[in-house]
Amino acid sequence: MDVDELKRMHFKGFMAEEEAVRLYELAREASGRGPCLEIGSYCGRSAAYLGMGCKENGGILFSLDHHEGSEEQQPGQEYFDPELLDPATGGMDTFPTFRKTIRNLSLEDTVVPLVSRSAVVARLWATPLSLIFIDGGHTFEDTFIDYSAWVSHLMPGGYLVIHDIFPDPEKGGQAPRCVYGMALDSGLFEELPLTGTLGVLRRAATGLLTDRSRMCWANIRG
Repeated sequence: MDVDELKRMHFKGFMAEEEAVRLYELAREASGRGPCLEIGSYCGRSAAYLGMGCKENGGILFSLDHHEGSEEQQPGQEYFDPELLDPATGGMDTFPTFRKTIRNLSLEDTVVPLVSRSAVVARLWATPLSLIFIDGGHTFEDTFIDYSAWVSHLMPGGYLVIHDIFPDPEKGGQAPRCVYGMALDSGLFEELPLTGTLGVLRRAATGLLTDRSRMCWANIRG
């Protein structure tokens, strides 16, 4: 299967096609240097494209989500989908749909699901990452935790990708854009062109860091 076949398939999710294809391209390029991580899997639309890019390199995508849905996906909220409701608990459970997506695409040996909260997994993480894609909870607290808990694991030259960057507050929430701006202001990243609402930053090579950037990086790493 190639990306054109993938584009003809339907997956639950909220990502525009051009953004999904950009994820595929980034994963295909990055995964030759090390594993990729996505934070916020939902039903597997982004994992399908990231995973396909990784598979072409024999790479790995770690796909992290608690699979209980974000605030806006709960019953009575704007993005609630009754098909994802677990009748046994009365709560959201997107993991069965996610697994079906990955299985249907034969990505079981490429996409490694991590069913937990971001900060819990990050606590003992030790593997350098070539790409980090942040698309989890869209409150400032959630987005900032996803950034601060994981950014120190991004290797030089790796990509930090953040979804739902809306320059106009009337068109979308501002938490992802705020964290994106914080990352850019740190001096640790080079800004690449936006694709839709997909922001892409490339971590500077260690030898190119300014003294200010080195101090920022030291603070992040603790």
